[in-house]
Amino acid sequence: MESSIWIVLTYYTIGFAPAASRFFCQLLAFFALHQMALSLFRFIAALGRTQVVASTLGTFTLLMVFVLGGFIVAKDDIEPWMIWGYYISPMMYGQNAIAINEFLDKRWSTPNTDPRFPEPTVGKVLLKSRGMFSDDYMYWICVLALFGFSLLEILNLLILDEDKKPKKKTNPYSTPVAEGINMSVRNKSEGKKSEDNGSSRRGMVLPFTPLSMAFDHVNYYVDMPTEMKRQGIEETRLQLLRDVSGAFRPGILTALVGVSGAGKTTLMDVLAGRKTGGYIEGSISISGYPKNQSTFARISGYCEQNDIHSPHVTVYESILYSAWLRLSPDVTKETRKMFVEEVMELVELNTLRDALVGLPGVDGLSTEQRKRLTIAVELVANPSIIFMDEPTSGLDARAAAIVMRTVRNTVNTGRTVVCTIHQPSIDIFEAFDELLLMKRGGQVIYAGPLGHHSSQLIEYFQSVPGVSKIKEAYNPATWMLEISTPAVEAQLDVDFTEIYVNSDLYRRNQELINLLSIPAPGSQDLYFPTKYAQSFISQCKACFWKQHLSYWRHSQYNAIRFFMTTVIGFIFGVIFWKKGEKMSKQQDLMNLLGAMYAAVMFLGGTNTSSVQSVVAVERTVFYREKAAGMYSALPYAFAQVAIETIYVAIQTFIYSLLLYSMIGFHWRADKFFWFYFYVFMCFVYFTLYGMMLVALTPSYPIAAIVMSFFLSFWNLFSGFLIPRTQIPIWWRWYYWGSPVAWTLYGLFTSQVGDKTESVQVPGLGDIPLKEYLQEFLGFKYDFLGAVAAAHVGWSVLFCIVFAYGIKYLNFQRR
Repeated sequence: MESSIWIVLTYYTIGFAPAASRFFCQLLAFFALHQMALSLFRFIAALGRTQVVASTLGTFTLLMVFVLGGFIVAKDDIEPWMIWGYYISPMMYGQNAIAINEFLDKRWSTPNTDPRFPEPTVGKVLLKSRGMFSDDYMYWICVLALFGFSLLEILNLLILDEDKKPKKKTNPYSTPVAEGINMSVRNKSEGKKSEDNGSSRRGMVLPFTPLSMAFDHVNYYVDMPTEMKRQGIEETRLQLLRDVSGAFRPGILTALVGVSGAGKTTLMDVLAGRKTGGYIEGSISISGYPKNQSTFARISGYCEQNDIHSPHVTVYESILYSAWLRLSPDVTKETRKMFVEEVMELVELNTLRDALVGLPGVDGLSTEQRKRLTIAVELVANPSIIFMDEPTSGLDARAAAIVMRTVRNTVNTGRTVVCTIHQPSIDIFEAFDELLLMKRGGQVIYAGPLGHHSSQLIEYFQSVPGVSKIKEAYNPATWMLEISTPAVEAQLDVDFTEIYVNSDLYRRNQELINLLSIPAPGSQDLYFPTKYAQSFISQCKACFWKQHLSYWRHSQYNAIRFFMTTVIGFIFGVIFWKKGEKMSKQQDLMNLLGAMYAAVMFLGGTNTSSVQSVVAVERTVFYREKAAGMYSALPYAFAQVAIETIYVAIQTFIYSLLLYSMIGFHWRADKFFWFYFYVFMCFVYFTLYGMMLVALTPSYPIAAIVMSFFLSFWNLFSGFLIPRTQIPIWWRWYYWGSPVAWTLYGLFTSQVGDKTESVQVPGLGDIPLKEYLQEFLGFKYDFLGAVAAAHVGWSVLFCIVFAYGIKYLNFQRR
């Protein structure tokens, strides 16, 4: 289908041979080439297994297939020791099939009058001049060769067995947990153990002010989904929370519980200020003062369910980084480190301090360890209030016990802790002090203490006429959810929300809410002189510190980057060996231009592609850290741009040394500087372009699609496939809009633009080199300064768009 669409759109518009047989022969050649490409890149994806490796291997393979395919460098100009690459390049067979089909048509049968070529027709002369086959039967051999490549790649794909899939690495820091682990968490009513622990924990290195939260008649709406409007619903908004009221107090562990769709996570996001859209009504106060999100973010923590962290830093570095950015600048470096150690002990992470965080489900920390790290990263900000979204989800009983012990340790410091829990076990459920129970529709049906073995909760619901008694040793949480379903409400003809609103418990809660909504005598509202804890410079330092550690340890990205740079530089050097010393013929210049084109286009494209997956992973971490008020978006963008620029500078130096010496350019300081500068700025804008697309699109796959679309135009209008002087005037503006065109202009002109030799052009004789560059390619040596400025401009443009895209575009929907 794709081949057919392409041929229908391009064959006659370009002006290929009009015969119908030629049309269908080209269609067959493109179909065979397309099938070969699909099979090849499926095989590469299976071989690489990961996005970074497969993307790098794919670009490298495309490079070899393309450069040795006979287009960038003609067959006769390929060095003898590399000619084998010409014959194993699938592109060679595709190019020959298409060229044979065109140039052996009768319209190219004009008799040849050039004595230098023994071929009888102009068409065959053109084929031979590029080292191509010139016999009709070779078309069919080339097509069969393409199908043969497809078959070979499919067989190779089948040979790759399941053993080569990436396996989850064993965590050397994980330790088995004994059966029947003691959770060490109990309700306050059971005794003074928790209180004693609390008193021992309150004397931490950094003091904090215990704060309460009260919320009254909170409603939350979102715009009515299009699907529901289609069903005939006329309302413009959908209500997700209805008159929700409650209070959270210091030293009390509160559970938000409800069936899926009840609104427990929605309520937590509303209270924590994490919602990115919708409409909120009602009052929320912090220790009696109206909640202000900018200040609230400084005294609160939010532990997300997905446990998002940078994968290439250690546990200790993750916690230290959070402390650096979130603690007051008045806290000294030594005190900060002492507090980090104290928090690590509190959440039992000391044995994991040097473990890399890793990617979930692939390597690094286990799910339970990641959840404890999430708690530590928030706790090290020294918050007064902490929200935890389903901290035990996805964990077995033993892992959940460890996490809940960490949660209880946090509560015992005197902090206000709220957790959403979905269908908890009896042990986990009875570890909580109070419960806020919601039913579907976002309504509260119980808010109050659990009591010893959930006695107060059970007593409340069993007082409702018709509610079945709880069975002996049955999980109160399961029983509570079972007897509060809409089906049970309909069966009993009751509304648990109405029963709660008319209960003494509700009236006591309202009295508590009213009490907590009034500031205590002598207290002051929360105030911070700046939005962020650290200054702009400190934010830049901290972000750069973490990016440096991440990049240094990301061997799959950077080691492969440098390895591929060295290999590609060496291979290009061999393929284009000493081409810079040959400039007597037009083909020599085109070979040299082709060398520069391939040198920047392919490795630049690799940079663009490979950086996107890295930036996409870090962007999810950025969303969490930005919502926590750790830093502004600009320091984060600065850090990523700065670390990439450093690595690109090293990459360019390696690449330039190899290419410059092996291609045979003139060794002169100014010429090498210009070569390094243009290649460096080229790789910088390619890398920033990939980063920019991630910032502007909601996901990595979409960024990759957009990247491929625009890179095809960069390639087409680069000035190599079609020189600027031959581009139609109505498209010539886009030549200046292609950054690669500026790079080829600068590279080529800086190396040969000042030479005084003549070049032999077929049919025109000898022409001065400067005149040839200006008339045929549109290059002027005096324009190099403007070309250099354009490179800086492209890089600055992509950098600014990336930074402000990250700052203002949030594709995380909550």
